[in-house]
Amino acid sequence: MVDLMTQYQKIKPEVDSAIENVMVNAQFINGPEVKGFQQELEEYLGVKHVIPCANGTDALQIALMAIGVQPGDEIITPSFTYIATTEVMALLGLKPIFVDVDKDTFCIDPEKIEEVITDKTKAIVPVHLYGQAANMEEIMKIANKHKLSVIEDDAQAIGSDYNYTNGTKVKAGVIGDVGCTSFFPSKNLGCFGDGGAMFTNDDELASKIRMIANHGQSKRYYHDVVGCNSRLDSIQAAVLRIKLRLLDEYIDARRKVADHYDQFFTHFKGVKTPVRGKESRHVFHQYTLTLEGIDRDGLNAYLAEKGIPSMIYYPVPAHKQKMFAAFGSDSTVLPVTDWLTERVISLPVHTEMEQEQLDLICSTVAEFINA
Repeated sequence: MVDLMTQYQKIKPEVDSAIENVMVNAQFINGPEVKGFQQELEEYLGVKHVIPCANGTDALQIALMAIGVQPGDEIITPSFTYIATTEVMALLGLKPIFVDVDKDTFCIDPEKIEEVITDKTKAIVPVHLYGQAANMEEIMKIANKHKLSVIEDDAQAIGSDYNYTNGTKVKAGVIGDVGCTSFFPSKNLGCFGDGGAMFTNDDELASKIRMIANHGQSKRYYHDVVGCNSRLDSIQAAVLRIKLRLLDEYIDARRKVADHYDQFFTHFKGVKTPVRGKESRHVFHQYTLTLEGIDRDGLNAYLAEKGIPSMIYYPVPAHKQKMFAAFGSDSTVLPVTDWLTERVISLPVHTEMEQEQLDLICSTVAEFINA
């Protein structure tokens, strides 16, 4: 689904030199590379505070802890997402309240949020799925009306621009109270291991986040709150500094791949190409087709047989996972989510794709559909 080796070869001299520099200086934790990356990402995103951490799952958990959640609080979130988004809620004793998504953008449907708000609701966690942002303008209106916190799961859409109706443009992930991302290797901005970060414009919240991520301490050996140990190491930061400078170039390459797929599949009956919502610039972390009247699982198997990767993100939505049975979520009715889980399939999209590869993928999918 991604070609990290070819990507590495193109930046190998810079990466190798940066890693060697970390090794020579032996500043493996919170060294200058981490501070440099933090500052550069703040500038890129146009946000006051970036707090790096160990991974995207930690970022979500720490963000929830920082807004002051208590066991039993309810968090509104989509079910059509990777499990990490909701897993951290269960770990903190929170109750995820699953709502449906928009059939076109795959992101949380703002119209479904307000009807599930109760006096126990603490926050909304929208997921910017597959590479484009949820309708944050509407979500923030609802959150402000009901005095709710908003934590953006930006793991799949870092670099995406969000467009307000008044023409204002900001980066996804910096609109809510906290934005969270992952630097897992396959992400648009990925390191060579695990990594993550949180973003906020709130000074007080930033202080809380830093404290929680550092054993609950703001001064060494003085622990004010219960925290955890979650740090981005210097080697990963060194890699990320190099890749951050190329992020917009990487996004453009992914968008070109998506343009090719769009053009090829647009006239296939039963094949719906990704809808690029007007709210945001799609950065295509995934390129996901929705199939109607076509054997999705059969296509997935056929592509595998031909040596072409494809993935189903996600075959079982969160509200139907066994881990949430105790919350009674298996009785939740989410018709769009259930409809999508039976029909979506993602094709390879990455920065190193060549025309020959694209042609092979497209023709193989066409062979199956036309058989």
